[in-house]
Amino acid sequence: MDSKKAILVVSFGTSFHRTREKTIDRIEKDIEEAYPDYRIYRAWTSKMIIAKLLRRDGIRVMTVSEAVEQMIEDGIRELIVQPTHVINGVENDLMKEDALRRRDAFDSIAFGDPLLTSQEDNEAVIHAVMEEFPDMKKDEALVLMGHGTTHYANSIYAALDYTFKDLGYTNVFLGTVEAYPSMESLKKQIRALNPRRLILAPFMVVAGDHAIHDMSGEDEDSWRSQFEKEGYEVVCKMKGLGEYPGVRKMYLEHVQAAEERLQEVCPSGEGLLHDTDTAAGQAAGHRSVSL
Repeated sequence: MDSKKAILVVSFGTSFHRTREKTIDRIEKDIEEAYPDYRIYRAWTSKMIIAKLLRRDGIRVMTVSEAVEQMIEDGIRELIVQPTHVINGVENDLMKEDALRRRDAFDSIAFGDPLLTSQEDNEAVIHAVMEEFPDMKKDEALVLMGHGTTHYANSIYAALDYTFKDLGYTNVFLGTVEAYPSMESLKKQIRALNPRRLILAPFMVVAGDHAIHDMSGEDEDSWRSQFEKEGYEVVCKMKGLGEYPGVRKMYLEHVQAAEERLQEVCPSGEGLLHDTDTAAGQAAGHRSVSL
């Protein structure tokens, strides 16, 4: 393909091949099929996972900075960067910084949104999730495990938990491994509902390390063990968000929105002003839009 347009799909990454094939690979394939005129590149933001894959399996995955350099070498001039991140957190901020360091090498750069960016996204992901659990009984509750972060964007998890209930899903609970809502918060809420059976599922793109160990593991600190100790029957659904058709559709819509806004404002291919552009960059005529 002799194209000067590219879509860089940026994920946190995973060292578990099977779940990667069902999630990250599927998202990338969907984008590739929907945008045949674009070259598709992959980058991961977890340097730890990248190093582990290289050491263990001899598989090399590029960082965002490495992918940007590769695209420059390949002659790419128009770039859409689409993260598979769930929220606009630390990983997403660092991704933008890495991509924009070489913005002067491109005519235009557009950033697609992470999964949860608008209220419309929040409601869409709730419907996408609940399509996967259509037959829940009255004495069952769905408990979703998010990652959590010290970034202020972590507030989306509590907001989403509230939105589930606001939309009528009073037996759905969303907590995080590393932040708020915490396990203690979940225990109090679930005790008030008093279900017989809990269905645990990861609220992460891949059902990787956290799902295997922190959610469903044998250790006494895992969510499964803690809830079983509370007296509930527990079933674990080992399925990442990237396996949900409705979620993958949302990522495609975010790519489409990035492309449409880019073309709408600069149909000639000239870039747009990004709020972090320097005066020198503006003078050189190399600009970018953050979507």
